[in-house]
Amino acid sequence: MEHGFLVVDKEPGMTSHDVVAIARRALGTRKVGHAGTLDPMATGILVLGFNNGTRLLQYIADGDKTYQGTMVLGIATVTDDAEGEIISTGDVSHITDAQIETELAKMRGRIMQRPSSVSAVKVDGERAYDRVRAGEVVELAAREVTISQLDILEIRHLNATIEVDIEVTCSAGTYIRSIARDCGNALNIGGHLSSLRRSRVASFGLDQAVTLTQLKNNEFTVLPLSDVARATFAPRELALDERQELSFGRPLSPNPTDGIYAGMSGDNQLIALLANKDGLAKPIAVFTAAS
Repeated sequence: MEHGFLVVDKEPGMTSHDVVAIARRALGTRKVGHAGTLDPMATGILVLGFNNGTRLLQYIADGDKTYQGTMVLGIATVTDDAEGEIISTGDVSHITDAQIETELAKMRGRIMQRPSSVSAVKVDGERAYDRVRAGEVVELAAREVTISQLDILEIRHLNATIEVDIEVTCSAGTYIRSIARDCGNALNIGGHLSSLRRSRVASFGLDQAVTLTQLKNNEFTVLPLSDVARATFAPRELALDERQELSFGRPLSPNPTDGIYAGMSGDNQLIALLANKDGLAKPIAVFTAAS
């Protein structure tokens, strides 16, 4: 297998790196990466690229993502999820559905969000979760994210807590755990995320995903590099002379609009990624020599 992608439905209890390790064995290459970490408790889409496919992963990771999750209001944890130590509880008996809806509505659109302290965000070159595990108190700075969809699917009032099922479509860098934490804090009762499933990453959906069992048994189909490039970027067909220019590192006439384009050959091979700069289309990455 030369180059391409796999979409895996991650199981709970595994790290994203665990899935990469299984894929390396199945694909017979060590050059495997993923587009966006999933917490061990989370399930759902993990997009894997291998060989030259790894060169597109940063762009796929920058795409919007869709999640389904369950918030638990009335209990706050140190990790903002169900795996962390409980740090406070609150009385939920007076909380109404309307109050929950009001607080979640405030999180739609472009907002400033503070990531969970136990996260992969780097602080002075070190992951925040490593600093927390070493006993350091970490308070990450808020950053701008966009939540384009935040729907309440169901609200369940239990004895000591309230469970809220939500569906979220958001920009890269958004933490669903932070939504649960911030909603609980706004209601003065605390909150955390008890479950999370990722159903979409950029153009990739669960309908394309394989299970880990299928991956281990080699029961999977690789998504070709060229098909993923077309689904991720606007395509631009390149004539032979343009492909030759690119092989020498020379720019081309500008793309019709700004943004990254996938330069394709007539037989649907990915030649290069191109972006306008200084009035010309310049290669960001070249994949295939001119022929």
